[in-house]
Amino acid sequence: MKGMSIRAILTVPNPILKQVSKPVAKVTDEIRALMDDMLETMYDAPGIGLAAVQVGEPVNVIVMDLAKNEDEPAPMYFVNPEILEMNEEEKPYEEGCLSVPDVYDEIDRSVRVKLKYLDYHGKEVVEWAEGLYAVCIQHEMDHLKGVLFIDYLSRLKRTRAVKKVQKNEKLKA
Repeated sequence: MKGMSIRAILTVPNPILKQVSKPVAKVTDEIRALMDDMLETMYDAPGIGLAAVQVGEPVNVIVMDLAKNEDEPAPMYFVNPEILEMNEEEKPYEEGCLSVPDVYDEIDRSVRVKLKYLDYHGKEVVEWAEGLYAVCIQHEMDHLKGVLFIDYLSRLKRTRAVKKVQKNEKLKA
């Protein structure tokens, strides 16, 4: 693929991560180029999901790939995703985030969600997501609302997480 490039992933406490993303009017070549870059960035990180705001573009765009290392890549693209229905049942799942590197904690998420979104070609898709797919899409959609997984934690744990990230960033610099 030509022209794919890796973008810098913003980390806490960057204020852009708290911005609410804007809906995308339509899926254009520009949006597809953004999705291609996001995918490349996510694979490089490596991660399984990335929201556009994490690369400094506060628009309702998410990329994910839940394939295991030995499997063929299976990229998924979500433009303007919405949750139409949620299963009442929740399960704790250990989450991490490329914007909060090296911090992991358990978050309760709905086990099944019904989604509506536009795909890479701008076609509308409605489907149920379960398991890791459901957890991951809820995590990524939180980013679109300016919410990070650490926002569900106690203030102490959240402060500790941000400090850890800031310390590690200084060591890398």
